[in-house]
Amino acid sequence: MNSYLSLSAFTALLPLMVYVLRFPNGRRFYFWCFLAVAISGSGSWTIVMFAEGWQTGFAPALWVTITATLLIYLPIAGIYHEGYKLAAGLLPYLLMLGGLSFIWEGQLQGKNLTNASDFWVISHIIFSLTTYALLTLAAVAGFSAFVQERSLKTKKYTFLNVAFPTLASSENLESRLLELSTFVLSIGLITGTTIHFLQTGSFFQLTHKTLLSVGTFGIILTLLVARKVIGLRGIKAARWALLAFLTLTLAYPGVKFVTDVLLV
Repeated sequence: MNSYLSLSAFTALLPLMVYVLRFPNGRRFYFWCFLAVAISGSGSWTIVMFAEGWQTGFAPALWVTITATLLIYLPIAGIYHEGYKLAAGLLPYLLMLGGLSFIWEGQLQGKNLTNASDFWVISHIIFSLTTYALLTLAAVAGFSAFVQERSLKTKKYTFLNVAFPTLASSENLESRLLELSTFVLSIGLITGTTIHFLQTGSFFQLTHKTLLSVGTFGIILTLLVARKVIGLRGIKAARWALLAFLTLTLAYPGVKFVTDVLLV
């Protein structure tokens, strides 16, 4: 039964990816329909997995990340100019995460949040997922800017130039999403510090996750300052955004992969 639901959730992502790549300028009505299908599929499977308590396995972490990213993407697609075109880069990545989850599908470890710091734990989880979703979208926008600027320089164009937002829209989306990521990540760091204090009595512990999260914050902040001061744009800015995304990926799914899969 679980395998069927997991496969259904994975399949629900396919129509949106095919549509945005095959018909990048297609009717927006179909886009919203396919996005609703993607959110319903991944969301339903995530609810089933977490129905009996918080799951700490690698596969559940991937699916809750997919669902959170789609939910954050929903308003971005509607509010920002050409924000819907980020789907051309976002969906292949989410499908890759969904595919990886099949390999470790059996690792559903239950963990109930019943201690005194539950509020802070839940808050930290929400802010962490939101940060990762926003930074994922910022990385897609940065990659889009990279593709568009490179095509302008080389005079070589592919279907991605039509599927992705324009260079100006990509840079605007990247900047706005990075600003949001910085704000949410700062709150996530505060809630994480609070949890550690409530559990141990100290404010800081030197772990891989902590170092990578703080490093991500520093990279994003440096990029935003560079945008304001020296006008950093295009490919160089995209590389910084992708570096921040890679660092946070190592901090969240990367560390979880090591602790829940490699070291088990």
